[in-house]
Order: sequence, then C-alpha cells, then structure tokens
Amino acid sequence: MPTLGVWDSVDNIDFEQLPSQFVLKCTHDSEGLVICKDKAKLDVSRAKEKLRQCQKQNFYYIGREWPYKHVKPRIIAEQYIEDHVDGELRDYKFFCFNGEPKAMFVASERSKGTTKFDYYDLEFNHLDIMQKYPNAETPRRKPVCFDEMIELAKILSKGFLHVRVDFYEVDGKVFFGELTFYHFSGFMPFRPANWDKIFGDWIVLPPQ
Repeated sequence: MPTLGVWDSVDNIDFEQLPSQFVLKCTHDSEGLVICKDKAKLDVSRAKEKLRQCQKQNFYYIGREWPYKHVKPRIIAEQYIEDHVDGELRDYKFFCFNGEPKAMFVASERSKGTTKFDYYDLEFNHLDIMQKYPNAETPRRKPVCFDEMIELAKILSKGFLHVRVDFYEVDGKVFFGELTFYHFSGFMPFRPANWDKIFGDWIVLPPQ
C-alpha cells in the first residue's frame, strides 16, 4: 500500500500532516494497527499509547522468527483503502514454493471480529482446509485480479524455498501487502492433518 510517512518515535508523528483517513502500524509488529477512518474523531493519545506498546514488542522472542530479531522498531503510515465491491478489505494470501504458487486463502470478516479463512487451489476451487478460523458460511467471490495476483506472486517469490505473498484487491485493482516467511510462525497445524504433509512436500530443498 502507498506509504504516507515513516517515524522512529511516536512523538515524531505529525498528525496534522496526515490525511483524514490513514492506517498506522509498526514495521516489526503483527496486528497492532491504528485504523483511522475519520481524523476528526481519532483519539490521538490512545493511538500513541497503543503504538508505544507495540514498539516494545520483539516478535523474535514470541515466535522465534529470526528476521524480526534485529528489525529497528519504526512506525509507518499507509493510505487507508477499502474495497467497495465486498464492503470490506479482504486478504488474498498465496503459498509459494520456489517461485510457484500452490495454494492460497482468503481472509474475510476481520473488521467484524468474526474472521474467516477459506483455502483455494489456483483454479479457485475451495479446499477442505481449516486453520485457526472457520470457513465462511457463504462462498467467497473469485477476485477480478486473481490471475494477475498469481503472476505477481510468481515474480515476488522467485528464489525462495517458501514464502507467502499477500495481496489486496480494491475496486478491481491489486495492492501488494507483504511477504510472510513463517505462516503462523510455523506453529498452527492444518485440519485435516494430511495437509501438513502436502504443504511439507511442496518444499523442495536444494541438493547437498
């Protein structure tokens, strides 16, 4: 997503210069978001305190994901985006292996606090996978930019044994989210359990 600003300290954020809608988050954090839909109604003191607490966390010690270990804690502001087709911002997350997407899932209903995960193959056929969150009660629509997402995922994942490439679709346009190297820190099993082996077999180690 477009970046509006980057700061080392909460106290350096110039809220006056930010637009009426934006998102604040830490570069080294997970899920610690401040989502501002109307700056006139934003509790700035509360937002700063949340970000201060997020800056104190080091996810290396939580999930042992080594890339977090020496990341400098900073705060970024991103453009607020919303998809008017679905009425929410859904995540489209592709599991890639050596530059080849193999499966993906759609994360929906996050803003409602009733998160749903639905897994699909690359033909957008629903897979019998559940992981942490239940499946949606109604089928998720295939994104307009699905094929474009697949091609971008191939490019972004090239050279990595495994990485998850995350996108958003906003009114028919693709936005890149992030690269995730450790899905749920590698701790969350798939149900049914045979999918653990399927995903594991997709990891092809280089010859020794």
